[in-house]
Amino acid sequence: MKSKNSSVALEAPIKSKAKTNKVVDFIAFFLVSISGVVIIATATQTFQSPWAIALAILIIIPTIIAMATGAPFVPTPMDRVKKMIALAKIKPGEKVYDIGCGDGRMVYVAANDYKANATGFELSPLVFCLARIRKFFWGSKAKIQFTDFRYKNLSDADVIVCYLLPESLARLQPKLDAELKKGARVISYAFPIGDWKVTHREERDRDHNLAPIWVYHR
Repeated sequence: MKSKNSSVALEAPIKSKAKTNKVVDFIAFFLVSISGVVIIATATQTFQSPWAIALAILIIIPTIIAMATGAPFVPTPMDRVKKMIALAKIKPGEKVYDIGCGDGRMVYVAANDYKANATGFELSPLVFCLARIRKFFWGSKAKIQFTDFRYKNLSDADVIVCYLLPESLARLQPKLDAELKKGARVISYAFPIGDWKVTHREERDRDHNLAPIWVYHR
């Protein structure tokens, strides 16, 4: 039987790691926010410059596409991230894709805690930069690709994780039906995927304002 002191000793590193992750998130978000402000200010002050116009277009257009085809950047709560990755039952070396990875937190947890071959796809330039900065602080081997997941072949995926709006999931379903191999798992936060038969549903946690998790096996 474990003593109270031993339980406290075990909880201390977990709390310390959680605090460290929050600091990392703040630093990464701060750096990207400053970069965004500098870019916008530069484009505004030198709008006569073709380079400024081109830079603004390169940032704005992909961001609009990312929001229209996926979802606005709203990070999945870390409690739910860890639960989603746990529900995926990832084995070391398995390929995990986060389609619309945001700041990369899901693939970093998958790679760091489960030794997955994890890759996140992100199309918004500023959010992609945020994910890259967080990758450095996390010391993760996960990969972040600046790309549109709609044009990526997902046939080798063992696990797909996502946090997308219902309309985006509806458009994505035919692609997943066509490409996913037998045995692949799909973990969706907040919204179900069309008419797929759900394997497991983690109920909404109203006390902590956490949405449900939908688990599917192909």
